[in-house]
Amino acid sequence: MTAPAQPPAVPRAKALSSVVVGLAAAGAAVGALWAWLAPPIHGIIALTRSGDRVKAYLGAESDNWFTSAFLVVGMLSVLAAVAAVAVWQWRSHRGPAMAAALSIGSVAAAATAAGVGVLLAHLRYGAVDLAAAPVTEDRRVYYITEAPSVFFGHSAAQIAATLLFPAAVAATVYLFAAVASSRDDLGAWPPVEYAYPPTGRIETTAGVPPAGPGSPSP
Repeated sequence: MTAPAQPPAVPRAKALSSVVVGLAAAGAAVGALWAWLAPPIHGIIALTRSGDRVKAYLGAESDNWFTSAFLVVGMLSVLAAVAAVAVWQWRSHRGPAMAAALSIGSVAAAATAAGVGVLLAHLRYGAVDLAAAPVTEDRRVYYITEAPSVFFGHSAAQIAATLLFPAAVAATVYLFAAVASSRDDLGAWPPVEYAYPPTGRIETTAGVPPAGPGSPSP
């Protein structure tokens, strides 16, 4: 059985807040990396014969809406899994409070990644203004490059799914580590020692049934 942890050098409240703040900062780095890697969407703004402006995407470029959103979820899931393993190594602070801090930090990481990613992507590609596109009777087609999206859609459920999915990954990885622990207290501080009552048996011989409650007397 693994020995219990030593008294922590960092107070629990500070340890929990450090995990949340550290994950939020890591999320900002993920957002910057996503803005560099996510594929933009190429399309056109065209002027129809009736004088209306329409926007269309070239080939399969519309698939990049899904690809870019899936990319940020994948990157955040990797961050959540690595963070869960790293936080588990902080042995003296293992437990439900740290699992909660890990989940909250994963949501904060997703939020900062989305915010930084959207900001940098729009700074890089700009915004598409359908009404201001320079299309005329002589030049009916104008090519555009649109910034990728961090969300699968604009509904509250789709945004919540992106923000909460990394927290679910982190909690699941942390749960697997907790289930595999050989100690009921997870080796955290303070240690919990359980005293089991003696059975009264000092040895086991062949043919003797295991110790257990006997049947009531007739």
